[in-house]
Amino acid sequence: MRYPPGVVDSLSWLHPGYFRTTADGNPVPAYNPGMSTSFATTLGVLAGGRATRLGGLDKAWLQRDGQPQVLRLVRRLRDDVDAVIVSANHDLARYAAHGLVVVADRVCNIGPIAALDALACACTTPWLLSVPVDAICVNDGLLRSLQAAGANGAYAQDDDGSQPLLALWKVEALRAAVATAITDGNYAIHALQSRMGMGGVRFDGVRFGNLNMPDDLIAAGVEHWQYDTNK
Repeated sequence: MRYPPGVVDSLSWLHPGYFRTTADGNPVPAYNPGMSTSFATTLGVLAGGRATRLGGLDKAWLQRDGQPQVLRLVRRLRDDVDAVIVSANHDLARYAAHGLVVVADRVCNIGPIAALDALACACTTPWLLSVPVDAICVNDGLLRSLQAAGANGAYAQDDDGSQPLLALWKVEALRAAVATAITDGNYAIHALQSRMGMGGVRFDGVRFGNLNMPDDLIAAGVEHWQYDTNK
């Protein structure tokens, strides 16, 4: 997609090196292998879900403490990663207006594995940290703890159980595994992680949480929301 004029010049809030611009003026994830280690990591925010239990609300732009949810997550994690990509399927110009590189699903109607496919395809670092856009509390030690789990990557386990979309993926292996899973029609994330040899990392006393139901929005302090119950 072509980004609106002036976007590239208004990205001062992003960490330097998060993006570079192509010849036609589009920002893309920037990664310089000479400046980073083999654990260079891209943050991949999954924001392409339908939010059917919330009447189709776009969770990425729900406001908490005056900030859209997607920007809260990026700002929370930006100092830990080398690049940022958002997976989303509508209103893409809105992300671009905030200086975010965004990719859409390449395969439709197969759930979050489509987001992982799109993110893995666009990722230019060896590792991808996936985080759902509706995560309420992201632990400061999330990436470090997942990195320590081993060479195959890992996913988080909090006091509510496994959180397969809060995960660190080895990108080369993810690309191959996702392609096979989509071809086979096996879209379950836990099955994908099992085939990739990923293990769980326990975060005792932690609940990352999700914005899935109206009560979740109220508890998290989401501001000025409403939805159409007929959708």
